[in-house]
Amino acid sequence: MAAGLGTRLKPWTEKHPKALVPVGGVPMLRRVIERLHAEGFNDITINIHHFPEQIRDFLNAEYPQKEGNAGNMTSRQPRISISDESEALLDTGGALCKAAPLLKGEESPVLVHNVDILSDAPLAALMEAHLKDGNDITLLTSDRDSTRRLIFDAEGNLRGWHNLISDAYRPADVRPDPPLKEEAFSGIYAISPKALDFIKDYGNRHAERTTDGLPKFPIMDFLLSLPEGLRIRRHHLDRLHLIDIGKPDTLAQADSLLG
Repeated sequence: MAAGLGTRLKPWTEKHPKALVPVGGVPMLRRVIERLHAEGFNDITINIHHFPEQIRDFLNAEYPQKEGNAGNMTSRQPRISISDESEALLDTGGALCKAAPLLKGEESPVLVHNVDILSDAPLAALMEAHLKDGNDITLLTSDRDSTRRLIFDAEGNLRGWHNLISDAYRPADVRPDPPLKEEAFSGIYAISPKALDFIKDYGNRHAERTTDGLPKFPIMDFLLSLPEGLRIRRHHLDRLHLIDIGKPDTLAQADSLLG
């Protein structure tokens, strides 16, 4: 997910996309791509909107796709596809709807990773757990500090969301009383082909539309609709180290660690 405006990172994002903000001298998009590729994810789709040509130029320079070989996965270089949202930002749920024809998730599970997340999460192990547990969506969570938390039952099934600042809940009647537990979401999750179909159906039925008729909605709206017949569970890591570089203070923290 690399299409965001990155308004909290101005003035950098007044002339550049958030995805290319340097962290320790390396563009964040490169860090995420290299991390995914190192864990065996060889087919990567990137959505773009803000300064899209800068991202295209970066990808063409760093990961040139060989003519006639774009469909092959190699140990040296991932296959890169672009889902172009330059006409209209679709938010995270709409982005998945638009990107669906490019995703291997039409046939197999997909890992979704926000471009502004830096972590030591074992991504391949997350996908293995997703398949082993038979989930339709697996949300990577931890106990890190966060003002917004997801609520799960004792079996790890998603039950709601809590904003700790406003004390708002979704659904409004859910409360994190035992055996329910609040956990911080990482912005990393696995989705099955069945879940992708559910997401597309939700977009067609409930989302607002852009002028081009494309659905636009946050993936959290879909998740918190708690769709019947879909197994949405969490994969909790006790010792997850994660930095969201989308804010100046956390970007500076990441820069000092990796510089």
